[in-house]
Amino acid sequence: MFRTLRGEMVKAGLSVSQLASKVNISEKSLRNKLNGVTEFTWNEVLEIRKIVSPNMQLEDLFKAA
Repeated sequence: MFRTLRGEMVKAGLSVSQLASKVNISEKSLRNKLNGVTEFTWNEVLEIRKIVSPNMQLEDLFKAA
């Protein structure tokens, strides 16, 4: 799930662990969210976009594939 987000993480040079740390959630929690097990909160969505790809539309960055 979230292929675009994962791709943008790679472009930004961020691992799951690094992004989780920047968003102040556990690595396991971020992995669950990326895999569609749990949902992102609105604040997490906004923070992740700011960190990973601030100019990308939310709909594009968080499009579930």
